[in-house]
Amino acid sequence: MTTVDDALAAALYTDDDAALDRGASLLAAAPDADTELARRGEELIRRAWERGWQPADLARLARRDLAPHHIPLLTELVLAECGRYGTLPPRWAVQLDALDVLGGRGGPGGAGARGGRTDRFSYATAVLELYRVLVRLPALEAVGPVPGTPFVAAAGLEPRMLARVRALLAKAEATTFPEEAEALTAKAQELMARYALDEAALPEHRAETPAARRIGVDAPYETAKAILLDATASANRCRAVWNSELGCSTVVGFESDLEAVELLYTSLLVQGTTAMTRAEAAQRAGGRKRTKTFRQSFLLSYATRLGERLARATAAVPAPPDLLPVLATREVAVSAHVDELFPHTSATRVRGATDASGWSEGRAAADAARVHDGGGSSRRGLRGGGTFSPSGD
Repeated sequence: MTTVDDALAAALYTDDDAALDRGASLLAAAPDADTELARRGEELIRRAWERGWQPADLARLARRDLAPHHIPLLTELVLAECGRYGTLPPRWAVQLDALDVLGGRGGPGGAGARGGRTDRFSYATAVLELYRVLVRLPALEAVGPVPGTPFVAAAGLEPRMLARVRALLAKAEATTFPEEAEALTAKAQELMARYALDEAALPEHRAETPAARRIGVDAPYETAKAILLDATASANRCRAVWNSELGCSTVVGFESDLEAVELLYTSLLVQGTTAMTRAEAAQRAGGRKRTKTFRQSFLLSYATRLGERLARATAAVPAPPDLLPVLATREVAVSAHVDELFPHTSATRVRGATDASGWSEGRAAADAARVHDGGGSSRRGLRGGGTFSPSGD
């Protein structure tokens, strides 16, 4: 066995600090082991890809469970492992860029590579702590191909349409006038809905199959955010399954619909947070000091009300009669793919709002952010997958 083998065997499979120190001491005394140590880390990253993880998932894990000095180490391993492939799966380049921004890069032995740890013992300790996390990653549902395997890039929103939608949503997020935000957001959703119907009508898209992508649902107030994403997904003929432990929802649907869901959810969350901040400031100006229950009730009301409005808008915009069989077939395909990815899901009761002012203000903000949709699926309740459990805010 090599020094690296001895260090990993000593430190990775126990939570004992003494074992961690023994492994770090072995590595600190062997500078020539660094290359082999990095290679083992890249193997752990490869294993993560094979178990369903993607760069964005590791970034969420890093923000939640790792210390700041671990993140540059993780970034280096991910970028090095992904650098072995000529072509990466769709959306991976964007995820890698985001992870790079989160962790920064550094050359071998530099501040980035060592996570700011200058002495060898501290550096080795940080590496082993990171490897402890990586070696214990659970398997996730596969939402895309693994690097190095064949894939076919599905078509999303057409670039010009995507640019128009992004411009409308950016304006909606920037305005301080609720009526203007409502009109801009509704126009964006109208464009996406019409585009989705046009795409579904094209013969060349009849052979497409559902895909999936994970979308972050970050603390705090993640229950309300998961409900908002679920409502947005349902209005766009998609299904969302929330994993509270991982801090994300997996959304299943056809590619252009998935892109619409992510764009709209992100914008609605920004609009809701902005409205909540304004309403909270007014509450404080009136002498109120406690704000946590207000925020929780506001966002829960905002998400619930938007769900109602999205469902109503969906039913109010009928698809052409000749397209109904196609949409029905797509809905069945989406449901089947959800059942394939999540054979065991559970529903949960959401803890009710406790602040009347927050509930009222959130409902008003949802009305201001009203969205019209032209989808063809019904509203579905929030579902949980795997280790799903209601989270307390």
